Amino acid sequence: MAFVPSIPEAGPELLLDTSVYVDVIQGRAPSEVEGLLGLRILNHSSVALAELTHLFGRLDPSHPGTRSTLATLRQAIAMIPSHRLTSPSIRAFAESGMLAGLAARLTGGAHTPAMLNDAVLLLHAMESGRWLLTRNIKHFDHLQQLAPRARILFYRQA
Repeated sequence: MAFVPSIPEAGPELLLDTSVYVDVIQGRAPSEVEGLLGLRILNHSSVALAELTHLFGRLDPSHPGTRSTLATLRQAIAMIPSHRLTSPSIRAFAESGMLAGLAARLTGGAHTPAMLNDAVLLLHAMESGRWLLTRNIKHFDHLQQLAPRARILFYRQA
């Protein structure tokens, strides 16, 4: 298991997990992650975009914090360069179902939409030759054990 080094350095391109966006938006990304984001080429997945935009339908419009949360999220999404946003292949989608199902069965966990999305994201990173950046150690550790060629950089929240 590889973690973001305390002194970030240039290196391979990254594909960002949804947890990265959340931590940056909430100001909870560790300094080494912030530094890494400034040094590497960042790529974005339609899978993470869907998880982020899910909040536009999910959050209660009558809640006092919803308007500002969605405004912040809208700004973050607008900053994603269109030439750095890609989608997984049909093959990645198909294989992700098997990978997520296998992970759920072997760990005794529930087969959740989150695990399925994470499997798609991992396979997207693999097929594009990028490292996946995430703090979701629980899901991605299991997935990486089943797909050991996957390259993942983990971090812990500040």
